Amino acid sequence: MKIVSYNVNGIRAALNKGFIDWLQAVDPDVLCLQEIKAMEEQLDLSVFENAGYKYSYWYSAQKKGYSGVAILSKTKPDHVEYGTGIEYMDFEGRNLRADFNGVSVMSMYLPSGTNMDRLDFKLQYMADFQEYINDLKLKYPNLIILGDYNICHEAIDIHNPVGLKNVSGFLPVEREWIGNFMKSGFIDSFRYFNDEPDNYTWWSYRANARNNNKGWRLDYGLVSEPLENRLKRSVILSEAKHSDHCPILVELH
Repeated sequence: MKIVSYNVNGIRAALNKGFIDWLQAVDPDVLCLQEIKAMEEQLDLSVFENAGYKYSYWYSAQKKGYSGVAILSKTKPDHVEYGTGIEYMDFEGRNLRADFNGVSVMSMYLPSGTNMDRLDFKLQYMADFQEYINDLKLKYPNLIILGDYNICHEAIDIHNPVGLKNVSGFLPVEREWIGNFMKSGFIDSFRYFNDEPDNYTWWSYRANARNNNKGWRLDYGLVSEPLENRLKRSVILSEAKHSDHCPILVELH
């Protein structure tokens, strides 16, 4: 089972940058998208169907052109769950889950904390999401949560850990939360296989950051511990350039 997760920063914009050709080349079984910035009715779903993704599920924010997540798959899921049932989260279209033969795959887009109001919102979301997942994994122990967490976990995950220590995305409270989230029963699949520095998934559009690899690792495939013996590989697909993020790939035996 090959799963790819990608914050596309607008699916319509990505489609105009060769996204479908790239998707067919990578050929995942399941594709999780974040920040789709579109409603399902604004998309021509036949382009995905023609690429082999007959089944697509779109969970948009109430606010147009903002947030939103999706899951596309080659095979029909056993079940699809839209949202968390927590109203303020679901209003922004941030969680979508599809279950495949005993493995539950979630596409998740955690808020960014760009200003104080949004940081408070993010911290509330993080606390409530942890509680939601604590309950969910009792029912679905084989759980993979992929997406843009908007947090760098360790100093190795950001290009300038000293200079950015007071910036949202690398605040101590955020780093502590994602560390505790992992300790609650999840494996950082990329770090399970790779302990090298300079591996990032997001770069600012400013100051030629991507060409200089001044990036942040904000996107994770967190795999529940019962799936550890099925982990085959987890990589960052940094050659894909349809967004300010790049995709990540997690493969299970």
